[in-house]
Amino acid sequence: MAMTAVARETVFSLRRQIAKIEGTLPERLAAPAGARPGARSDTDVSAGIAPERTPELTILRRGVAAALPDALLRIGVERLDTALSGGLPKAALNEIHGLETRDAGAVAGFALSLASLILKQEPHLPVLWIGTSEIFREAGFPYARGLHGLFGIEPEQLLFSEAPKLVDALWIAEEAARMTALAAVILEIRGRPQRLDLTATRRLHARAQNAGRPVLLLRQAGGPEPTAAPVRLIVSAAPAASRDTIAGPLAGSIGRPAFTVSIGKSRTALPGQFTLEWNPDEHAFEERERATNPVAVVPASGRRTHPAPASGAVLAFPAVGSFAAGDQPSRPQRPAHISPRRAG
Repeated sequence: MAMTAVARETVFSLRRQIAKIEGTLPERLAAPAGARPGARSDTDVSAGIAPERTPELTILRRGVAAALPDALLRIGVERLDTALSGGLPKAALNEIHGLETRDAGAVAGFALSLASLILKQEPHLPVLWIGTSEIFREAGFPYARGLHGLFGIEPEQLLFSEAPKLVDALWIAEEAARMTALAAVILEIRGRPQRLDLTATRRLHARAQNAGRPVLLLRQAGGPEPTAAPVRLIVSAAPAASRDTIAGPLAGSIGRPAFTVSIGKSRTALPGQFTLEWNPDEHAFEERERATNPVAVVPASGRRTHPAPASGAVLAFPAVGSFAAGDQPSRPQRPAHISPRRAG
């Protein structure tokens, strides 16, 4: 009996190591004997985590995702959706990370773009944006007229909750994440607070799974830390291209909003980087075409059989420190040229 228990524990240990290497969700590998799928355990009850819904059970491996067709939010860019094995998981906590404070606008714009895609599927539900007073003072609030013009979001569809402290913002996010009356929940956090640990993010992830609604965790100006989010996207602003017209690109103009999106962490994808443009007319993402050769190339000679033409006239300059005739400084000026600079 003792040998059987030791062998079972050894097998489970090996399975956990394999899951870590392959990127498989470890919570899918084994369940307690006699437990029903989605049953609430004593540990979950004490932690305040609700059971997971059985229809959303999936097994994810790096490069392969077995999920329901409606369980993923497609970004609309084929290469990025393929890298994410179909898109972002809807019933999950997804992290959108800005490394610096100046990236707050790009991160917020990318989150609003995702909210626009979500509201296409849930047009009658609002989105709740939660943040602390500090983050709203630093990054500001989205502009109502811009919401409709750029993202097609009606001002009454975006609700804000400003909390005085992070602990209050986390409590509001946990309560909101369990509500099916919201299309999505956005939680914006600044820096690397200690309260935003694995336990807090696990609670948010579990409640998002139960409600079947996405929770977007926006992290501003902080280094990556372990979280329960299965996907972490690192977002920054990309240079805008020129505006397209009938006659071609308009020189000196500013085109569509552009984002540099990197896959920082994913259970189903390898790291990668993409440059996306948001089409405010179609309310959809498009990938910017990559330059085939970004390095400047010296043009070929016009004659094609001879090297580049010879240089023009060669000019001779006097040696450093020498003066041409008639340009010698006068005697009273000479000390100012050769003496060291004095303070005072």
